Amino acid sequence: MIGSDMDRAGDIGHAGHMDAIYKTQRHFYDLTRKYYLLGRDALIHDLAPPPGGSVLEIGCGTGRNLIVAAKRWPDARYYGIDISEAMLQTARANVAKAGLTERITLAQGDATAFETTTLFGVAAFDRIFQSYTLSMIPDWQGALREGAGKLTPGGRLDIVDFGQQEQLPGAFKTLLFAWLAQFDVTPRGELKRIASAIAHDAGLTTSFASLRKGYAWSARLSRMA
Repeated sequence: MIGSDMDRAGDIGHAGHMDAIYKTQRHFYDLTRKYYLLGRDALIHDLAPPPGGSVLEIGCGTGRNLIVAAKRWPDARYYGIDISEAMLQTARANVAKAGLTERITLAQGDATAFETTTLFGVAAFDRIFQSYTLSMIPDWQGALREGAGKLTPGGRLDIVDFGQQEQLPGAFKTLLFAWLAQFDVTPRGELKRIASAIAHDAGLTTSFASLRKGYAWSARLSRMA
C-alpha cells in the first residue's frame, strides 16, 4: 500500500513537471522543434503498417507525428499516450483541426507503465514508435520495455532520439547537451546496448543506426510473425 502511494506520487510529480514545462511551450513546440528533431519524418515514412493495422506513439506530445503518420498511412488506426495533460489538450485540438478524430485516439498515460487494453481496448500493436521521448523520460529503460512488450507478431518498435554527436565537433556536443539539459533532456549514451538487451530478453531482433554523424540515433526492435 505504501509502495502504491509512493508510485502514484511519483507519477503525479512527473506529470506535473511535464505540464509545467509545456504549459507555454506547447503553443510553439512544433514550430521550433522541426529544426532539430531530425529523423522523425524518416521514421514515419518507413512505418508501413499493415492495412487495418494499429499504430501507437508513446509520448505523442502535440499529436504532430500521429497526424503526419495518419496522412501518410491512411489505412491504419492510430493511438497516442502522453503523461502531460497540457500537451494532450493541444494534441486533441490539432487532431480535430486535421479532421482525424475518427482515426486518432489519445489518452493520458505514463510511458513506463500503461495498460492499452484499458485505455484503448487494444492489447498489442503492429507499429509502436518513440520519437525524441526516451531522452526526457527518467526511467527510459522502463519505457523501452513497455513498448517492446506490446507488439503483435510481426510488429515493430521504432525509436529515434538524440545521439552522442560522435562524428561532430566536441564543442558542438558540449553546447548542445548544455542547452538540452535546460529542458530536462538527456541523450541516452547506452541506447544501443540497452535496446539490444531488452530485445534479447523479449525475443525480438534489433537494428541500430547513427544518423547525421551521430546527431541522432535510431533503433528498431522487431517481433517475428
